[in-house]
Amino acid sequence: MTLRSEKPLDSTDWKILRELQRDARLSFNELGRRVGLSSPSTAERVRRLEEAGILTDYGARVEPTRVGLPVQAFIQLRCAPGMCLFKTGSAEQFPEVLEMYKLSGNHCALLKVAVSSLPHLEALNERLGRYGEQITNIITSNVLTHRIIDQEQPEMDAHPPTNQSWNVQ
Repeated sequence: MTLRSEKPLDSTDWKILRELQRDARLSFNELGRRVGLSSPSTAERVRRLEEAGILTDYGARVEPTRVGLPVQAFIQLRCAPGMCLFKTGSAEQFPEVLEMYKLSGNHCALLKVAVSSLPHLEALNERLGRYGEQITNIITSNVLTHRIIDQEQPEMDAHPPTNQSWNVQ
């Protein structure tokens, strides 16, 4: 990944990216302290990363279970001819959908949804059913939900170390 000037990201850029992925609310003063730059230099680097399209968003993540949406699921959808969810549906029709991806392969879409109950999930499946075939998988636990992108990490061998674990309980 390069900046608009085609200058590759340096070690300081990666430090800034790591810190902002951990906590996007850091002040330029605190971020600069953590990466070894002055506040103005830090602000300029962040501005360049934004202008290059590398930093694209800042926001808060909400825990669905804490706001009354304890059931989460992935729904694979194979749209019927002429009934593409992307073309004939809208986000407003499906407030339960947290994320939605276009796919290659047997299914055209993957949706991550959060609902209040299994009957709510069933009702959502019925509403989505008009668009085509579905496969629904209920999420039983979140093992890894937000991974920090860090290309400065050493390249992995073809055979990853056996001592690494996903910490599944």
